[in-house]
Amino acid sequence: MMKDMNNNMRRRHFSMIRDFHLADLFTISNGFCGVWAIFEAMKYVRTGEVGHVYNAALLVPLALVFDFLDGRIARWRHNASALGRELDSLADAVSFGVAPAAIAFAVGLDSVLDQIILIYFAACGISRLARYNVTAVEMADETGKVKYFEGTPIPTSVFVLGLLMLAFRYGWFFPVNLLGARLDLLALLFFLSGSLMISKTLRIPKP
Repeated sequence: MMKDMNNNMRRRHFSMIRDFHLADLFTISNGFCGVWAIFEAMKYVRTGEVGHVYNAALLVPLALVFDFLDGRIARWRHNASALGRELDSLADAVSFGVAPAAIAFAVGLDSVLDQIILIYFAACGISRLARYNVTAVEMADETGKVKYFEGTPIPTSVFVLGLLMLAFRYGWFFPVNLLGARLDLLALLFFLSGSLMISKTLRIPKP
């Protein structure tokens, strides 16, 4: 009985490995970059060494390169899978949602109001990915290709991150007092980015 259970578990394990494709390795590399970026942001908080911030910021565009390649490779090899789509969403949530929010917090967007906005931004990114996965079939044309994005794709947070690093370089955080609490106006870029991601009226043609 126990031997049969072990054999079944072993078969399921190897079956899962067989479900992985070349494109999935690039997707995992995307997520790897996102996690590494978070670690670099934490190192900056701990040590104060600015190099860690720039390392973190560079890892996010690198994640975008892997994100671009995994889709191209999947289409080239004609082996897109449900597992690949789920991996892609999880990696994107880390690299383009959580990592930019963590970097923003590390460089100084750390007031209570700033944190609420950063949490909102990350939650919007996660929600946008989940909605896309659910509605992709409905939005696809007769060939199965999705014609457009509802809301901005989460990788567009790379542009917000670029503006954040520029502001960090020159100290352009623009803090204001709002009902006795500090709010850095720079954080509103993340609020805008998150809001555009969950918009249902904004439609962007998918290449």
